[in-house]
Amino acid sequence: MSTALPVSSIYVVIATILIVVLLLRVAQLRNARKIGIGDGGDKTLAKAIRVHANAVECLPIALLLLVMLELSGAAAGWLHGLGSGLIVARLLHAHGLSRRSGYSFGRFFGTLLTLTIILVMCGWLLYLNLASPA
Repeated sequence: MSTALPVSSIYVVIATILIVVLLLRVAQLRNARKIGIGDGGDKTLAKAIRVHANAVECLPIALLLLVMLELSGAAAGWLHGLGSGLIVARLLHAHGLSRRSGYSFGRFFGTLLTLTIILVMCGWLLYLNLASPA
């Protein structure tokens, strides 16, 4: 069986695993602290919720752009570069924010790399669609 989107499918799966792992961390903390909704004032749980939420906020749009680039015929090597860069960026961010709420290397560079990759994909997609005849 052949995958129609062999490159972006890899990064959708990896990103989904990351989101599930972050969700399981939240669930484990909720269970351990007996907090059913919200964060109950627990700073560790609040941080874990925020780490998960940030991944859920950033990954879908970035993955959509990656899929659209693949559908537009972008070269596999470039897609792998963007996809792997995105995963590294989100891992850096999750690690950095999990450690401390303020500035951290992981949080700063994870965010910077995520935004850079998203903007590069936006620009590339616009170029591909404006440069090609309708």
